[in-house]
Amino acid sequence: MEFDFIKDLGYKALDSRLKRISDRMSHDVRKFYKEFGVDVEPNWYLIFMMLQKNKEISITDIAEPLGYSHPSVVVIVKKMTEKGYLNIKKDETDMRKQMISLSPKAIEMLPQLEKIWDSCERAILKLLSEDLSLFPYLDNIDQELKNDSFHNRFKQEYLKSINP
Repeated sequence: MEFDFIKDLGYKALDSRLKRISDRMSHDVRKFYKEFGVDVEPNWYLIFMMLQKNKEISITDIAEPLGYSHPSVVVIVKKMTEKGYLNIKKDETDMRKQMISLSPKAIEMLPQLEKIWDSCERAILKLLSEDLSLFPYLDNIDQELKNDSFHNRFKQEYLKSINP
């Protein structure tokens, strides 16, 4: 077995370890989509799912519940629109606001995507050995970072180290 530097660092490399896991999963989902001729990106499924439930929503209404920045959602929406999966129109009450909805192409594709997402969910459950105890830890980390940013925490620790 080869040496795993990130694993060896333990909690010091938590962000790198989570990113590596995320990157591996995204890469494999992208590979699956390509293999089965599905012309979507792995990070689009959340927007597909939100629009499936909400029919028509603004970029802000997508970004806020996901905890994504407005610009990152704009980039995803632009790519999805270019591929023909989304419709964009101006809000009738606020012309500055763009309203996003699924296109007929996306709606037609939803049954296939739902099968894919269900299969992905089952694969994740098997990967976790059906043990969901990881999620309360992630919930706690998420909440703690909402209460006080990692930037502030990190800065406090650094200042303590240079001004004992």
